[in-house]
Amino acid sequence: MPTKLKKNLKEESKDSKMAQLLQENESFLQTPKVGDLITGTVINASNKCIRLDINGWGTGVVRGEELYFESPDYANLKAGDEIEATVMEMENEDGEMELSFRFAGHKKVWDGLKKLMNDGKIIQADIMDANKGGLLVKVNRVPGFLPVSQLSPEHYPRVPGGDKNKILEKLKSYINTKFDVKIINAEEEEEKLIVSEKAAWEEQKHSTLNKYQVGDTIKGKIMAVTDFGGFVKFGENLEGLIHISELAWQRIDDPREFLKVGQEVEAKIINIEGSKIFLSTKALQEDPWKDVDKKYQIGQIVKGKVIKANPFGLFVELDNDIHGLAHISELSDKPIEDISDIAQPGDELNFKIISIEPENHRLGLSLKQMGKNDKKEQPTEKKDTKKDEKENKDNSDCSYFLRIDSLCYH
Repeated sequence: MPTKLKKNLKEESKDSKMAQLLQENESFLQTPKVGDLITGTVINASNKCIRLDINGWGTGVVRGEELYFESPDYANLKAGDEIEATVMEMENEDGEMELSFRFAGHKKVWDGLKKLMNDGKIIQADIMDANKGGLLVKVNRVPGFLPVSQLSPEHYPRVPGGDKNKILEKLKSYINTKFDVKIINAEEEEEKLIVSEKAAWEEQKHSTLNKYQVGDTIKGKIMAVTDFGGFVKFGENLEGLIHISELAWQRIDDPREFLKVGQEVEAKIINIEGSKIFLSTKALQEDPWKDVDKKYQIGQIVKGKVIKANPFGLFVELDNDIHGLAHISELSDKPIEDISDIAQPGDELNFKIISIEPENHRLGLSLKQMGKNDKKEQPTEKKDTKKDEKENKDNSDCSYFLRIDSLCYH
C-alpha cells in the first residue's frame, strides 16, 4: 500500500467505513509483480489463449505452453470463472500482462503436497515403475519415490540371499497398483517428493498394535524364511520377525533348519518399534544354561561333536542344548596355519572344560590342556578300545581356552 495512503488511513476515524474497506482489501491495492500467484476472472477463452481481468489492474493473457497444465482446474474454462495464474511478464507488446497456468498449477500442487505432509494425511500413490532402490510413484500428478525401506510389512520384498534381481522382480509386480502412503518429504525447489507406505500402515494399524505389548505370547504362521530369521503373520494382518538369535538356545546356522513356510508357531513379543514387531520362540523355552553346572564342571573331560570350524576356533556340541567353543589358542601348543588340520565339522573329540559362565551362555573347551589333570577330570564316556587310548594320547599335548558370546553364536 502506498505510504501516503497508509498515512491518510491512520488519520481516519477507527470506525470509518472507507478505512475499514481499504484495510480489508489491502492485497487488492498491491501491485502484482513477476512470479506472483494472482487470481483473475475469465473474460473469454479459446483453445489458443485465455484472457483474464486482473482485479482492475488490467488484462492478462495465457497462451502457448503456459496455457496447458495437467489439472482439471484449468480445463473447460468459460467467461466469469475465477482462476489462479502466475505473472510471467508485467506487460507484453499489446500492453497485456503475460500469465501462466503451468507455473500456477505447479505451485498450487506443491503447496497442496506440503499441506498433506504437514497434516499427516494418508493418500494414494500410483505405482508407475520400479528400480532396485524402490518404487517410482505419482501423487497428484507429481513424480515421487517410495524407498524399499518405507514399504509396509505386506509389500516388503523378502528374497532368500538378498538377490537384487529377484528383489527388483518383486517390486515390478506392484506396477499399475495403488498404495496408501504418507508424504515424508516435499521440496518444491528440488522437485523432491518422498512417500512412505510404512508410515501409513503404522497409522492404520495403530489401534491394532495397541492391543499387543512386550511379553505377550502370540500364535501365527511362518510367511517367509530368510538367512537372518523368519517372518510370522498373526492377529489382524500383523507381522513379526523371529531373528535367528531368538529361535533357540543352541547355535543355529540356518533358520530353514527350524522353520518352514506355512508352519504354525508360538512366540513371545520381545520388542515393538513402530511397525517392527520382534518375536522369540527361545523365550518360551526353559534356559538350559540355568542348570548347566549340574551337567558339566570345570576340569571335566567331555566328548563333543565339532559343528563348525572358524578361523578363531571350533564350535562344539556337547548335547542338544549346550554348545561350547574351543578357541584357536586352546587347540595346540604349536602355531596353527589351517584349523581344519585340527578338526572338521562332524569330528568327535574329547575336550577339557576350562570355563563355564551360565549367565552369559559361555562354555570354554580346550584340547591342549587335556594332559593337565585335576581331581574333577573324568571322561563322561569311557571306552577301553585301543583306538580311544591312542586318540587320548594324541591329544595329550593340546589345549583350549574359550570365551564365547552371543555374537559368536549368532
